[in-house]
Amino acid sequence: MRVRRTAVLLSVAAILLLGAAFVIFVDHQPRSADATTSGTVEAAPVSTPDLPAVSSPAIGALFVENKHYCTASVVHSAQGDVLLTAAHCIHDGEGGDYFTGVTFAPGYHDGVAPFGFWTVSDELVAPGWSASSDPDLDVGFATAHQAGATKSLESLVGANTLATGTGFEQPITLTGYPDDSEVPAVCQNTTSQQDTYQLKVDCTGFPTGTSGGPWVTGQDPKTRLGTVIGVIGGFEYGGDDPDTSYSSYFDTDVQALYRQTTARA
Repeated sequence: MRVRRTAVLLSVAAILLLGAAFVIFVDHQPRSADATTSGTVEAAPVSTPDLPAVSSPAIGALFVENKHYCTASVVHSAQGDVLLTAAHCIHDGEGGDYFTGVTFAPGYHDGVAPFGFWTVSDELVAPGWSASSDPDLDVGFATAHQAGATKSLESLVGANTLATGTGFEQPITLTGYPDDSEVPAVCQNTTSQQDTYQLKVDCTGFPTGTSGGPWVTGQDPKTRLGTVIGVIGGFEYGGDDPDTSYSSYFDTDVQALYRQTTARA
């Protein structure tokens, strides 16, 4: 199995501080494959700067020790600082803890961080992930802050809306940062159902590092923003074939994590 994150995390995990983050646990409720419960969080339109037309500036790379290892994206919130990624990009799963020293570079390309680096904190994964690395719960949220910033991250780069309980077959734009590339890989295709709580999409060239990359449907051609219905993760940590990617299905568990993340005072 080829885990889609760089080996640098193995050394980071070994020095994690115990109790680095606190998680408010929510019972894992039974879920319906029919996805009758749905929810969408609406984002206000945001004008974004003119950047290379490779992806939305709301999508960026996660860094640790000056190396990018995973992908994350901004999702709409009242606070304007919420990130979405794969759980295994911020937490080591069963027997592990949250990673420390993580930063986010929105719109990263060609070695340039056009909006600077943002400190990642308030990480949150489902108890099913932290307790047993449940691949159906390989989704995580966090917040991003930058010292001295006078504007929120979302006001600078925009944000995708978060949707849960959608259909399994959706046309999407998939974006992720391969470890060996300084620009994101971008692909468009239609998703399908891999398992009861797993999505699948065939897109060439999404190797290690693309974990956490958002699956965006209804992307606006001007802002490059849309509705995010998945992230690379889940089955086989997102897939051990770089040409096929997976995502945990976004249902009420993901909605609960989002609400916990945005319920801050």
